[in-house]
Amino acid sequence: MIRVEGLTKVFQDKKRGAVRALDQVSFEVKPGEIVGILGPNGAGKTTALRLLATVLKPTQGTAVVAGYDIVREPEMVRSRIGFLSGDMGLYGRLTPREILAFFGRLSGMEPAALKRRSDEVVSMLGMAAYADTRTDKLSTGMRQRAAIGRTIVHDPPVLILDEPSYGLDVPTARLIENFILEARRGGKCILFSTHVMEEAEYLCDRIVVIHEGKVRITGTMEDLRAATGKTRLREIFLDLLNIREEPMEAKA
Repeated sequence: MIRVEGLTKVFQDKKRGAVRALDQVSFEVKPGEIVGILGPNGAGKTTALRLLATVLKPTQGTAVVAGYDIVREPEMVRSRIGFLSGDMGLYGRLTPREILAFFGRLSGMEPAALKRRSDEVVSMLGMAAYADTRTDKLSTGMRQRAAIGRTIVHDPPVLILDEPSYGLDVPTARLIENFILEARRGGKCILFSTHVMEEAEYLCDRIVVIHEGKVRITGTMEDLRAATGKTRLREIFLDLLNIREEPMEAKA
């Protein structure tokens, strides 16, 4: 469902000149699979997701998403993905239900089908109590649920999620995790970025670690453990980045 081949993105910066945000990145995500992208800030995770969502154009390389090339067929790609960006993509003056209706209409859904799907999404994400409240009056967790709702209202086969649980409390983060697992059971292809190692270890079938724009490793947890000799994903991650974790000094 997602096949990335030599994806490269170079930005021009006035002070630093050419900045290579992604450098020959390749990986794939299959239907019914969850793949997580891990990396420190500035590693290129968000750039990779934006390229796959056709928000940005690659400098070199390409990717095929749901059977369509992101360079040659961006509109076809957009119609088959749900993209959750870091800024949520919400309108504060609209309610969650109105946001679902707006994005559903943008996706070309028929009124009756959109009404059924909106009700289903509201129930699925536990939004019934505030579905008709303006979004700018909601908590961060409530807004994130609304953002995920607008991402999936058209029931796309591919989900691209940029830190879906960022800043959420434990109950809301668990709800998002359960939604991702349910989407996998439904055969969807899911690619997401996260800084939460426990979340990645729990959810992901495979993990891609990116550092300084390059893929350091791709594989299952067993693959990563075999490659590094470490057990916990946190330790594996630091080892791949050549970062030594200093022990905390005992308090007197």
